[in-house]
Amino acid sequence: MGKLEGKVAVITGGTSGIGLKAVEIFQNEGARVVFSGRRESVGNEIQARLGGNVFFQKSDASIEKDVQDLIGGTVDRFGKIDILFNNAGCPAPVGSIETIDFEKAMQAMAILFGGVMLGIKHVAPYMKKQKSGSIINNASIAGHLAGYSTSMVYSSAKAAVLQLTRSAAMELGESNVRVNSVSPGPIATGIFGKALGLSGQAADDTASIAADILGSSQPIPRSGLPEDIANAALFLASDDSSFINATDLVIDGGTIGGRHWSAHQAAVSQLGAAFKERM
Repeated sequence: MGKLEGKVAVITGGTSGIGLKAVEIFQNEGARVVFSGRRESVGNEIQARLGGNVFFQKSDASIEKDVQDLIGGTVDRFGKIDILFNNAGCPAPVGSIETIDFEKAMQAMAILFGGVMLGIKHVAPYMKKQKSGSIINNASIAGHLAGYSTSMVYSSAKAAVLQLTRSAAMELGESNVRVNSVSPGPIATGIFGKALGLSGQAADDTASIAADILGSSQPIPRSGLPEDIANAALFLASDDSSFINATDLVIDGGTIGGRHWSAHQAAVSQLGAAFKERM
């Protein structure tokens, strides 16, 4: 307890999934938390439930004025901002490169990449002036390797987030402002439901179903959970990581570590059996 005592944090996309769990954990560790999202009624309910150190502001991460007001309003309220977790996300169009709807792809990019860029842009002047701060961007293993998302647009956006993180870190690090990212593997949240056409609470309610299905996606024999990512963000937000900059922390249970042992052994056995048949 108390890893963020006295700190002020902003978390975008905080009304569900990873963002909501981060709001809860950051508050429990002593931070005053301003979180944003587009669902006002849900945000207000969360604020009322979590108490006096949690504040909701309706905001769309793809709209610059909204992001500017979110950051500026937090500084006006508390006099500083120590942590920004650029977490807001959305599904992106699926399908072949030949069939992708360009307009919808750009709308997704505006949130997945644009929201991160805008968050860094508008928090940077405040953090540079105070000579401290930690920015954490939510990327994905889909930004590291192809084939880990239902959407190549999503993967491309997350790859851009990884490069933006490194680029911003090299600039802002000179002012003692750290910029890092987390790359979740398959995490049981409502984003899978959203990607398949569900919306709002209906998508959020699919998280437990996703957990059952995703349990065998990685060597660690369980699904990834929102708290796995939120706890990693907590580490990067805290002073425990004060010498970590321009780094991506992969939290995927080993998904992209290499070929899974059992699958590899099964292939070797199959190959051996084929040799014996022909000898």
